[in-house]
This record gives sequence, structure tokens and C-alpha cells, in this order.
Amino acid sequence: MSAPVDHPRAPVDDPAPAAPAPRRVTARRVAFGLLAVLVLLLLAVGWLAFRGYQAGTALLSAKDVVQQLQADVADGDASQLEARLPELREDLATARTASGDPVWRLAESLPWAGANLEAVRVVTVSLDDVVRDALPALQQVDDLLASRQAPGADGRIDLAPLLAAAPDIVSAAAGAHQAQTAVAAIDTGALVPQLVGPVEELQDGMSQVAGALDAGAQVATLLPPMLGADGPRTYLLVSLNSAELRSAGGIVGAFAVLHAQDGAISLTDQRSTIDLKGIDTPVLPLTDEELVVDTDRLGRWVQDAVITPDFPRSAQLLSARWARDMGQTVDGVIAADPVGARYVLEATGPVTEPGGSTIAADDLLQVLLRDAYRDIADPAAADTFYAGVAGSIFRAVGAGQGDQQGLVTALARAGSEGRIRLWSAHPEEQATLAETTIGAAFLSGDFPDAVGVFLNDGTAGKLGYYLTTAVTVEDLRCSGADPTATVRLDLDYDPPADLSALPLYVTGTAPTGLPVGDLATNVTVYAPVGAPLQALGRDEGFVSGTTATVAGRDVQVVTSTLAPGESETYRVVVPVRDGVVSVWTTPTLTSPGFVTATC
Repeated sequence: MSAPVDHPRAPVDDPAPAAPAPRRVTARRVAFGLLAVLVLLLLAVGWLAFRGYQAGTALLSAKDVVQQLQADVADGDASQLEARLPELREDLATARTASGDPVWRLAESLPWAGANLEAVRVVTVSLDDVVRDALPALQQVDDLLASRQAPGADGRIDLAPLLAAAPDIVSAAAGAHQAQTAVAAIDTGALVPQLVGPVEELQDGMSQVAGALDAGAQVATLLPPMLGADGPRTYLLVSLNSAELRSAGGIVGAFAVLHAQDGAISLTDQRSTIDLKGIDTPVLPLTDEELVVDTDRLGRWVQDAVITPDFPRSAQLLSARWARDMGQTVDGVIAADPVGARYVLEATGPVTEPGGSTIAADDLLQVLLRDAYRDIADPAAADTFYAGVAGSIFRAVGAGQGDQQGLVTALARAGSEGRIRLWSAHPEEQATLAETTIGAAFLSGDFPDAVGVFLNDGTAGKLGYYLTTAVTVEDLRCSGADPTATVRLDLDYDPPADLSALPLYVTGTAPTGLPVGDLATNVTVYAPVGAPLQALGRDEGFVSGTTATVAGRDVQVVTSTLAPGESETYRVVVPVRDGVVSVWTTPTLTSPGFVTATC
């Protein structure tokens, strides 16, 4: 056996020296990965910048178009709206595509820049939605109210266009509210200064558009049935007399009955308040709250049914009295004051009252509220004259007299100042009306943050023509834990020197012990729901009176007594809620029924 032979072994690699290789590979991979991420970031930033340029350019172009449209509308030319819409839509579609890019949406999660990018996208989408749906609907509203819905020579309104347009207008109103909500949610405190102003302007503008479409939707849905599209309707038209103030604007001075069917409205009856004399017990049960603040006069005298600032309650009492005394059930109640009637007369032109006198808009208040009481000694005859003038104005409207577009503007102005009020006996319609200022549901509607300052004559005379009133908001403090403002009421009484020569029913018959010619006015102040009513200041001091709680509101009633030539100023501090102070007040000859101050 031969001895084993040792063969040289093949070299075996030592694993130790090879360890650095994976580290070099990993490092290269990380480096390439970081480089790729950097490139992607650069591409994303570049793409985002490109998209931002697209969006910015398109939005600036859209802004130019909108500003031109605003100028056209301010000049009374709405004809350019339809012509400019395509260009505006194209600009906004480009901006919407750019700001809706996935890279853009991803970048919205970045600190600082993200809030600004999100704001631009929300603004763009909201504007695009409004321009696509809301502006055409607003054009429909304008067309319907300004021309197509004006009464013809026979007084009839063609209801077919309203019925056809109603679904589109209601849908556009809902979309405008969605856009308004989205824009209102933008926190301007997180934006760069260049965006704050435009976004705040848009927030205000969206609110106005939504409000206008709400009004249009309400008209389009309420007007046809209320004008008898589904069957005849009967309404009680109440003329308010501002010479003797009540919360709604003046005592009930005259009644008329309106018949509506298929868009045609006719006057079928007229009555004086003398035909509905005072009764021993209220026509409807009154609450304990009403008895404290308004007394039982609220339900016993039709003239006093409008002492309450809640028009639905006044309408219920008035319709109940009409049914009791006249045996007629009405579908609704409409109230209008003399200033609202003057606005209407500006559109219709002069009218001739039953006695043969011609009355123009410029003369109406003086003729009704001064001359009639100076020249007519018999109060029944004065009431007849008042009712006759109201009937003449209504007949002019029904006959299509004058400027019909101007008439629509006049009615809108009167409504916005609280000079026209409307209640429906039909629950679905009333639910809609109660949400609007024309429904005047101060206590029963959803207006918890509103402040109330209402005036009721305490002289039982007709001297309100000589009273100047003004309600303003001052010392608006928007910052701090409890922001506040001061609501101010100024009363200035300046009657002629020969008051003693006027009839007793003009100078006053209340058992107040006042010298002839002095004026007593009950001032009723309502706090917002749930807020305490602060001390009521009068001139340099404070005053107190009857206090109560009504519908969750603290209330105080004080009496102002003014001799000829005297004036008084009342002030009350109120909370500022959501940056707004909204004051509901009595519409008088010199001031509207709504005052608003915004931070």
C-alpha cells in the first residue's frame, strides 16, 4: 500500500475581507434613492409651481371678469352676465383642474404652505360651483321679478315661468349654501397676508349670493300657490298707521280683503277699525308673558294686535277677530306701513283717492299723517280717508300702473326694511316665511342672537309724525372673551307750536296726566336668547321699568316722555355673537326695521 499523498487544497475565500462590499452597495442604493426622491420632489415642486401658475393666472382672469360684471350690474346693466359667463367658466374650470391635481392635494398636508394651497382649492371649487349653477339662477330670478313676473294691464301675473324655474332656483340655492359653508370654514388666520383679503371678501360675497338665491327660491316656491295657482286664496291686508307707533310700525288703521286666483288679485272689501270695536276679553288666550309685557290690549283691540314684535302672533289675533266679527276665514295676513306705501307710489305714479284728491309719493306721508289729522275733526272720517288712500294705491298696483320693474324694487326695499310683513295660515308656507325677515317672527322664529328695540305710543294720539327716531350700533368691540357692542336709540320730538288747536284724538286721550302736546312712548328692549339684559341707560343716567322673560329673552319696558322740542338717548350693551350685532326695531318714518353691525 502506498502512502497517502497530500494534494494541495484549493484556496478558500476568507469571508472577512468581503464585508465592505454590501455596505458600498447599500450606500449607493441609498444615494440613488435620495437622488430619486430629490428629483421627484423637484418635479413635484415644479409641477406644483406650474399648477399654481395655471390656477393663479386663471383666477386673476376670472377676477377681472367678475369685477367687470360687478361694474355692469352697479350701472344697472345685467345684460352682460350671459355674454361673460363662458369666459368666466373657462377660467374657473382651468383653475379647478390645476388645484385639483393629486400633487396639489398631497401638498395640502404640508405645514404652513398646505393651509394656503387648500384655501386656494376651496375658493376655486366654490367659485366654480357658484358660477356654474348660482349665477344663471340669479339671472332667472332677476328676469322673473323684474319683467316676466310684473303684473300686466289686467293685474294678472303669469305664474307659469315661476313654476318652471322653481326647481332650478331651489337647487342652485342649496348649492350656494354648500359653497358658502366651505368658504366660511377657511381659517384666514392661517393664510399668508396676500390671501386674507380676497378670502374674506369671498366669504362675504358667498353669503350675499346665498341670501339672494334663498329669496329667489322662496318667491319661486311660495308665490304661485299664494297667488292662487292651486285654488283661490283670501288675504287680510292691514294698513299700519305710523302716526301712532306700535312694534310693527304703527297701529292697525284700516283693513282690506284681497282675492287671489290664477295670478290675478282683486280687492273685494274694505273696513275701518271702527267696524271691529274693542271686546271685553281677548279673542284668543294670552300667555302670562304677553299679559305682563303687552297687557290684554293685545287681544282685545285690533289696533293693538301689533304691539307684539312677533308678526305671526299678530296675524293669528287679527285673523281670529276677522273670523269672529266678519264671519270670514282668511288664508293669510299682509301688513304694510305708510313708508312702504310711498315706495310703491314712487313706482306707480300719483293716484286719486275716493274724495277726488290726487296724491303723489312726495306728498303721501304729509297728507296721511299730518294734513288729515289737522283738517278732519271726526276720527271715523279720518279712518275712512286713510282706508280710501290705501285702496287707491292697491288698485293702481293691480291695474299695472307705472313702472313695473320699479314696483318690484319698491316692494323688495319695503320688505328689507320691515315695512311689509306676511303670514300664511298654511303651515308649510308659514314655516318658510318664519325663517325670513318678511315673516317678522322675532319671538317664534329662529333668530336667537337678534336684539329687539321696539316702540309703542303711550299717548293714544296721532303725534308720531313729529317724532324722529334712529337706532344705531356703536362701540363695537370684537375681541376678547365676551365681545360687546352698544345699541343706541335716539328720540327727537319736534311738533308745531299750535298743537292745542288739533282734535283731542290727535293730541292724545290716554289717562296719563300729560300736558297737551307731550308725547309718551313705551320703549321695549329684548336681549338675545339666553343673554342677560344689561342696565338701560338714558342720557347720562340709567332707567328701569317693567321686566319679564319672553321666549327665553330678558325684556324691559320703560316709558319715554317728551315735551315739544325735547330729545332723549337710550343705550344698552349687548353681546356680539359670531361677529355680528343684529337689531330688530320698529320701522318708523325716519328709520328702517333692521340695523346690523359686523366686525
